[in-house]
Amino acid sequence: MFPWGQTVPRPYTAKVIQELDHTSQDAATKIRAVFQAAYTVEARLLGAIDFPPLKRGLKGFLNSETSFYGFYKEGEIVAVVEIKWESAYSRLHIQSLVVDPSCFRQGIAQELLEFVFNRFEASEFTVETGIDNVPARALYLKNGFLETGQWDTDHGIRKVRFEKRASNMF
Repeated sequence: MFPWGQTVPRPYTAKVIQELDHTSQDAATKIRAVFQAAYTVEARLLGAIDFPPLKRGLKGFLNSETSFYGFYKEGEIVAVVEIKWESAYSRLHIQSLVVDPSCFRQGIAQELLEFVFNRFEASEFTVETGIDNVPARALYLKNGFLETGQWDTDHGIRKVRFEKRASNMF
């Protein structure tokens, strides 16, 4: 309460993005929960019966050599971007960008992408997704990524690769 008798409105809905310590059991469990929720929806979009991201166990997060950044909304992790930063080549690969389905269409994936672009001075950004994941494809194209290839996986999923070079950044 302020001295003049007014209170701060609650709940405070600050949005925060911060690096997550995925080697912590608690953080890895929270990261995995967001991945499971988001990838369940993507598996349906892709018509996938056998979807490898849904098989990733807790150890896959705990022992990962990638970095994870969480998007917090009202104190809870509602989205995660997983990246592989290759500083020697000034290249960044977005391994995963997932948003909890309860937070779809709120601009959170866009905010995470902008965070990655601003945080890492890479000469090249890359990402892959399923060809039938129309929302993800639209997000990457809107942000200046160019399609560089397509292929079929062993699991019957057609994938697409996108790249964004520093020369076509902004």
